[in-house]
Amino acid sequence: MAYTQTHLDALQEALASGTLTVTFEGRSMTYRSVQELQRAIAVVQSSLNQQSGKRVRQYQLSGSKGF
Repeated sequence: MAYTQTHLDALQEALASGTLTVTFEGRSMTYRSVQELQRAIAVVQSSLNQQSGKRVRQYQLSGSKGF
């Protein structure tokens, strides 16, 4: 499925408003948790970046002492 910016906007709007139900093009999807909604947003963003040819690099730092 090809995602659009409108899909991403609907997901982000739901996250910002605190609801877990997203309605788009007459279909509704209820996510079980905020984390699941955030994962859906990440998937759509990744897909949009791939469609536009953008490369996104993410770095994750972790430490267990002194940070």
